[in-house]
Amino acid sequence: MIKLSLAEAVKLKSVLNKRIHELEFEMNRVGFVEVEKGKKLSKQARTLAQVESELEEIRCDYRLLDKLMYKANIENEIQYNNESLPIVEAIELATQMRAKARKYKELGEASKEEYPYSYDDNFSIVRMATFEPEDYRVKALDIERQANRLSNLINSKNYSVELDFDSEKYF
Repeated sequence: MIKLSLAEAVKLKSVLNKRIHELEFEMNRVGFVEVEKGKKLSKQARTLAQVESELEEIRCDYRLLDKLMYKANIENEIQYNNESLPIVEAIELATQMRAKARKYKELGEASKEEYPYSYDDNFSIVRMATFEPEDYRVKALDIERQANRLSNLINSKNYSVELDFDSEKYF
C-alpha cells in the first residue's frame, strides 16, 4: 500500500468532501426524471443504485481518512518554544495566536484620544485609550510572526507523517 502524507491527506479530505456533494447532487438528478406522460423513460448512464454505491464507498474512505488524520494529529508532536505539542494542540495554538494578533492589530489601530461626539459647544466627550496603541501594534506583529513560525512547523511535520491509506483511486 502506498503511504499518504498527512499534508496530502488534508487535501484528499477536501477532494472527498467535494465528491460526496457531487454524488448527492447526482442522486437527485438520476433519481428523478421528467418525461411526457405516456412516453418511455430514456436509459440513463448510471442508476441511482450505482451512484449510491459509489457514494457509500467514498463515505467509508472519508471516515477512515478522518480517523487516521485525527490519530496522527494526536500521536505526532512538534517542538515549539522548548515544548513538545501534539499537532492537534499546535493547530489550535496557532489559531488562537492568529485571533490574538487580529485583536491586537485592532487595538494598535486605535487613536490615543478621539472626540466621538459632543452635546453642545460647552460639553464634549473624549474617548481615551487606557493603553498605548503602538505597543499593541508591535505585539500584534510579534504574535503574528510566532503564529507563522508555528504554522510552518505544523506544515513541515504534516509532510513527514505518513498514513496507511490507499489514495491511488483519488490522486
